[in-house]
Amino acid sequence: MLFDTENSAILLLEDGMFFQGLSLGSKGTVTGEIVFNTGMTGYQEVITDPSYYGQLITFTYPEIGNTGINNEDNESNHPSVKGVITRQISKNTGNWRTTEDLDRWLKAENVVGINGIDTRALVRHLRENGNLNGVISSESKYSFPELFSILKLAPSMSGLNLVDKVTTKYIYKSNSTSSALFDKRIKLVKQIPFNVVAIDFGIKKSILNRLVAHGCEVTVLPANSSFSDVLSLSPEGVFLSNGPGDPSAVTNGIDLTNKLINHEQIPLFGICLGHQILGLALGGKTFKLKYGHRGLNHPCGLTGRVEITSQNHGFALDPNSLNKNKIEISHFNLNDQTVAAISVIDKPFFGVQYHPEASPGPHDSDHHFNRFVTLMEERRSIVD
Repeated sequence: MLFDTENSAILLLEDGMFFQGLSLGSKGTVTGEIVFNTGMTGYQEVITDPSYYGQLITFTYPEIGNTGINNEDNESNHPSVKGVITRQISKNTGNWRTTEDLDRWLKAENVVGINGIDTRALVRHLRENGNLNGVISSESKYSFPELFSILKLAPSMSGLNLVDKVTTKYIYKSNSTSSALFDKRIKLVKQIPFNVVAIDFGIKKSILNRLVAHGCEVTVLPANSSFSDVLSLSPEGVFLSNGPGDPSAVTNGIDLTNKLINHEQIPLFGICLGHQILGLALGGKTFKLKYGHRGLNHPCGLTGRVEITSQNHGFALDPNSLNKNKIEISHFNLNDQTVAAISVIDKPFFGVQYHPEASPGPHDSDHHFNRFVTLMEERRSIVD
């Protein structure tokens, strides 16, 4: 019997493994790629991060929900994940910013989840077998064969362009910074802010906050914007954002970046998907990681300097595909030696695979925003 009680739920993997638990959030049935995040905190930021669009997120920390939900920590206006998988949910919230608890928020946002399963066993299975598609259901009307039929319709993440699902539909400006009292990171006030165009492949609010905090006035464009759309704004720098899906499928973004590279030396800065798109525009290739990097403590470095970084990605640049006469690998992920950052030699173009804005995570790599600003300062002095 799949459902013992009215509150039962099931998680079924495409290889036949399944877990029975309790319904979390909204009642329903959803499919997606199952991934896991190893962070001990930041579940609200993770759930609202557009880079997780189309995925079922497993939290490896055994209990989440203890700080509730607040109005400041969302990375987008609504949750981006398709489903949430947890070991235990805390109904008691203990943060002064809390406005409601996690379960009620997920219900209000129509996010389906499952609670009370052995997430350690699930994560070990994913580490051994790679990310798998799965289905979460809290609807007793479905049998095993019916859930398998639903699951077979779920697309593979490889080759999937999800950027159009999360990008902005209109152009807007960003000029606000984080108001959090505990955010002691640098905030620079520029008499003449740097005019930055951000291409929104699924941009996080905290990235916009950090760009503004470093003295930028940011105009955010949809992912399908043209080369002429960008140039019409006379940018002093172009930012390529994070986002979901397979980077090689974001052909419009790759083409746009290639034209920017070949046009003139406008500084380019890419984070996560934007970093991968930069690498692809430079002639490189990407590949899918076995189970991805999603957590807050990934060490990255190269020459004795290590940054502890926040990461969320399922694809990576192939180092053997990068032209070593033109591209420098400035950081590796020290856990598995995958490419973590690149720079174009003698050009103001660079990208980082991890998330220097943190949110959640350590602030070690915030200096990359300052590097972007420094490149624009240098160009401004030449142009002036």
